Amino acid sequence: MKFPFKRALKRTLFGVFGATMLIGGLSACAGRGDHAWGGPMSEQRSADFRGKMIERVGKKLDLNEVQKQRLAALSDKLQEQRKALMASGTDPRAEFQSLVAGTQFDRSKAQALVTEKTEAIRSKSPEVIAAAADFFDALNPAQQQQVREFMQHRRGWRG
Repeated sequence: MKFPFKRALKRTLFGVFGATMLIGGLSACAGRGDHAWGGPMSEQRSADFRGKMIERVGKKLDLNEVQKQRLAALSDKLQEQRKALMASGTDPRAEFQSLVAGTQFDRSKAQALVTEKTEAIRSKSPEVIAAAADFFDALNPAQQQQVREFMQHRRGWRG
């Protein structure tokens, strides 16, 4: 005879594990204060960072002006998607902490957060994919190979 409680226990454990992974992953990406290594960036700071990133990548890949424009378009689309993910305007860490603030895990609020973030990704992804494809397709074969090598070695564009 199988114990019905055994199946429920497994489901509960998998659910808690999944929720923990989701919350841990999302809170790791959440803001950590306004300092050099993370946290909310002002529009100016964000624009400066994107400009430096485009210049750095442009030098590494020896991009021409058209390719830099496509990279800038990709950067803009990624920024739009980030804004859509942060659309609620609240502190992500506080949102996740509120899920466990009560005596029980707030399942409905967690599901609402997942639904909100999933919809933000779903609505902006086609634009991001198109911009990424336009940028990559505009690269010559040697530049495309550099991108592949970068992704394979997982090292940054710095020095």
